[in-house]
Amino acid sequence: MAKPKKQPRPKAETPKGFRDYFGAEVSQRAAMLRQIAGVYHRYGFDALESSAVETVEALGKFLPDVDRPNEGVFAWQEADESGNGDWLALRYDLTAPLARVYAQHRNDLPTPYRRYAMGPVWRNEKPGPGRFRQFYQCDADTVGAPSVAADAEICAMLADCLEEVGIPRGDYIVRINNRKVLNGVLEATGLSDTAQRDAVLRTIDKFDKVGEAGVRELLGKGRLDASGAYIDGVGLSDEQAAPVLAFLTSKGADTTATLGNLRGAIGGSDIGASGVDELEVIADLLAAQGYGPDRIVIDPSVVRGLGYYTGPVFEAELTFEILDEKGHKRQFGSVAGGGRYDDLVKRFTGQEVPATGVSIGVDRLLAALHAKGRLDGKAEGPVVVTVMDRERMADYQAMVGELRAAGIRAEVYLGNPKNFGNQLKYADKRNSPVAVIEGGDEKAKGVVQIKDLILGAQIAENATLEEWKERPSQFEVPRAELVEKVREILGGQG
Repeated sequence: MAKPKKQPRPKAETPKGFRDYFGAEVSQRAAMLRQIAGVYHRYGFDALESSAVETVEALGKFLPDVDRPNEGVFAWQEADESGNGDWLALRYDLTAPLARVYAQHRNDLPTPYRRYAMGPVWRNEKPGPGRFRQFYQCDADTVGAPSVAADAEICAMLADCLEEVGIPRGDYIVRINNRKVLNGVLEATGLSDTAQRDAVLRTIDKFDKVGEAGVRELLGKGRLDASGAYIDGVGLSDEQAAPVLAFLTSKGADTTATLGNLRGAIGGSDIGASGVDELEVIADLLAAQGYGPDRIVIDPSVVRGLGYYTGPVFEAELTFEILDEKGHKRQFGSVAGGGRYDDLVKRFTGQEVPATGVSIGVDRLLAALHAKGRLDGKAEGPVVVTVMDRERMADYQAMVGELRAAGIRAEVYLGNPKNFGNQLKYADKRNSPVAVIEGGDEKAKGVVQIKDLILGAQIAENATLEEWKERPSQFEVPRAELVEKVREILGGQG
């Protein structure tokens, strides 16, 4: 009889495009989400937690460059007895689910409905450096408000969020444009073919990378890229390309100049004129609240990729430089974006419902703060109560109970206590600020030894022998003063 084939062990690795998050990363993200939620709450938005799974039909097909029905999402069919069940998918953003929620519960919700939502989203796209298939978003949206005052408020709130999490003025800019202005520019080109219009929009989106000359070439016959490969152009004549180039270069010395240049770029387009008018109102509303062009600016180069935007669009960009993987300086780039999407709920109700919102990329914001040295990679660990005598575990548990009751994070060492050095190595690996030691001698005297691990590391690294003696990092205190001394040491470390 043949020997049964041995089942190979599964590989202990994350799927491609996914990653695991550990202590400090999870804690820092949670802290940032609390900060952003605090700003959203201050602006009057209510929390919403919707399902991570939606029907593919409800999600809609709004991801860029998606030709097949389920490409870009993680989808599966919930087959019924006939094998023809609904297709389900993990949500790719938090906006499409909001449209379904509002359409489903609109009779029970206030109008306008102001909600914020935070959580992971999933995209079945090609992963790359810093680009994952699962990432966190942090959204706020107003549904049922036709006035661009709602868009202006979202932009002001976005600026406040960035400052709340530690991005100071001067290190960010919120840029605003309007898809109606873009549509007016497309009208001025005389293009009616949808594929050509989409190609022009994609080309406009490359303005930051290739500049005016590069866009001019891409709108025409094409250009050689940096690698020497030839990229085919859209095929516009110089006359057709002129409104697009005028639009892209319309950013003036101030808001008034920019708006004037935009009016020139749209020619006689009514939809374009409506878009410029909306931008002017937004700028006035922001100025009235004290948000000037040092924080929020009208910028024609903002396009936004998702196809459901119908009016104002905006992005938050970090303006400071970081070093990339090759050591070259580059700007960090966009960390948030959004806009108006008046047709998204209409898919469900048949009636136009105005809506606008923003999505903040929390993981990118955290990466930016790390790059600037404003976040430490390590989270402070717990106070570790060491075990000198296995038979006295109840005494050690009593100590951590007192520390926890006082609001201090603490744990008893639960590994093999035989080697005391290993206990201190454990505390060091946990980034523990303090170790508590009580052997038989200390127990008999009614005292404990408290070791300041942070100060000890600093002394060992920098101090002379004399300084070491003058600045002891280990203290003997009465057992009754354990909590008080630990609290004092932790306060001094902060």
